[in-house]
Amino acid sequence: MATDAPPPSKAEPHFPTTEEFVEVQESAEFGDLRRSHRSFAFPLTVGFIAWYLLYVLLSNYAGDFMGTKLFGNINVAFVFGIAQFVSTFLIAWWYSRHAAAKLDPKAEAIKSRMEGGA
Repeated sequence: MATDAPPPSKAEPHFPTTEEFVEVQESAEFGDLRRSHRSFAFPLTVGFIAWYLLYVLLSNYAGDFMGTKLFGNINVAFVFGIAQFVSTFLIAWWYSRHAAAKLDPKAEAIKSRMEGGA
């Protein structure tokens, strides 16, 4: 059974002014949103880059170690390489959960207030 969509709103959409954007940007609520993002993203980014550089440096300068066979034809370099992919996906998943729980509600509240003109 199909339902009819509500008719489009006849009210003019509210477009925030430059002053409203600046006011929101300087607000404590926006500062809290920015802090929540940075306190998660920056340390994780630094950690991942360090992990990646460790892999690259070990590959270049510790060939004997990276070539150590663990079992069969699987060596340390292969395990580190696979771990790079796994850690990338884990970080993306973790950030998605963090954003949904901590960032999106704050951003949505700011957006709703800006669009509603409140």
